[in-house]
Amino acid sequence: MTEITTNSQDRFSDAIALLETSVRERVFPGAACGVLHRGEVVLQRAVGRFTYQDDSRPVQPDTVFDLASVTKVLATTAAAMLLYDRGILKLQTRLGDILPGFVIGSGGTGKKDVTLGMLLAHSSGLPGYAPLYERAHAPNELLRDALQLPLTAVPGERAEYSDIGFILLGKAIEVLSGDFLSRLCARQLFAPLGLDATGYCPTEALHPLIPPTEDDRVFRKKVIQGEVHDENCWALGGCAGHAGVFSNVQDVLTFARCILSNGALPDGRQLFKPSTIDHFATRQPAPSGSSRALGWDTPSDPSSSGSHFSQRSIGHLGYTGTSLWIDRDRDLAVVLLTNRTWPTRENKAIQQLRPRFHDAVLSALLA
Repeated sequence: MTEITTNSQDRFSDAIALLETSVRERVFPGAACGVLHRGEVVLQRAVGRFTYQDDSRPVQPDTVFDLASVTKVLATTAAAMLLYDRGILKLQTRLGDILPGFVIGSGGTGKKDVTLGMLLAHSSGLPGYAPLYERAHAPNELLRDALQLPLTAVPGERAEYSDIGFILLGKAIEVLSGDFLSRLCARQLFAPLGLDATGYCPTEALHPLIPPTEDDRVFRKKVIQGEVHDENCWALGGCAGHAGVFSNVQDVLTFARCILSNGALPDGRQLFKPSTIDHFATRQPAPSGSSRALGWDTPSDPSSSGSHFSQRSIGHLGYTGTSLWIDRDRDLAVVLLTNRTWPTRENKAIQQLRPRFHDAVLSALLA
């Protein structure tokens, strides 16, 4: 990554001031952020601490966070793009042809019509969420329960953001690739990109270096630190298609640089075909009113990306307080990583902060 000068970062003082105010107002205890513009990292900063305690560890620009649902693009969608490039994954393939348990005994529910493309576009008709972890005592039990969930809409007729769909998409990718999702991503995505701080299931030695996400008094009955916050992912062993990846600002910006470079790696190799990036980044024409591309989201009205990102932008949010937005017209990527779920997940104030932060970043760049 290019070294950032003090003068380069000074122009983002309003954006950083917003984050510092958010710490004081307990929107989150700490945050790290970064901006990539025209191939150069022009901002990489951190504010706050791991918790609201004065003696808590300070957040650093390279602090690793639980990405939560940003996993859906950094790992699962990216893996789907790799397999699509190689002709292994076809968007029109029916999920039931890969995971027969999805349609066995489903009768006339329409599950036989669900395709991989629908899972990526969140239009499969699957429910958005179900607390499967409450009764699943092993990963195979949770997967079985996910396969047996009934649809809540006719496939292709309604867009509903679905963790369940991405749990099943992650499993389908494992079947198609013949490898575990975590190992596939580590070997064929994270390693070629040089994402040294990125992966599923951090080692126990790294746990104290990762901000805690919640003081869980209900399910795990402990402070969640260094292990995935999402309970369904935790019950699946910490690795799933919808959540589970940990990373830092620099690595997420490096991934964004690859997307903005039409899939090219710094050494000249091609990780993704440019046509594949274009296809996955294009907002789907159906269902009507959806802002979803394939795996990615696009700016809606209003949008967490604020009011300045172009219509060719793509991005994704994470429940723990993380986000990545990429503006393909402006050759721009903005990463914000926080642990807004500390000490409880009830605080939703980040919903107001995100668009203001992105607007402040874009105002600085456009000034």
